Amino acid sequence: MKLTTEMTDAAVLQELGARLHRRRIDANLTQAQLAEEAGVSKRTVERIEAGHSTDLAMLIRVLRALKLFHGLESLIPDRTQSPIALLKQRGRERRRVGHARGEPDRAQARKASAPWKWGE
Repeated sequence: MKLTTEMTDAAVLQELGARLHRRRIDANLTQAQLAEEAGVSKRTVERIEAGHSTDLAMLIRVLRALKLFHGLESLIPDRTQSPIALLKQRGRERRRVGHARGEPDRAQARKASAPWKWGE
């Protein structure tokens, strides 16, 4: 199944868990063997494969043990800029988000557009 933005977080976790389950089987590893190689508990592997939320560090350990760590690079690729943009910047890297005066940010715009109601 392809991951889409329309999927709920729970559905994404289920799909990722199923993919990791298939990769573990392809590697001919039991949950206990994978847990030992990854340095996590067997219960953690069970929870990940079942689509439950887990600590990011635990997921990274499991990915390393399954030799899937290289896939994290494409998850959030390093920001690349053109040489011209780098010259214009001249070593100045943005450190925070700024807005023009009088321009509301997204959170303020959302608050202004939908009045608060009790029970929501």
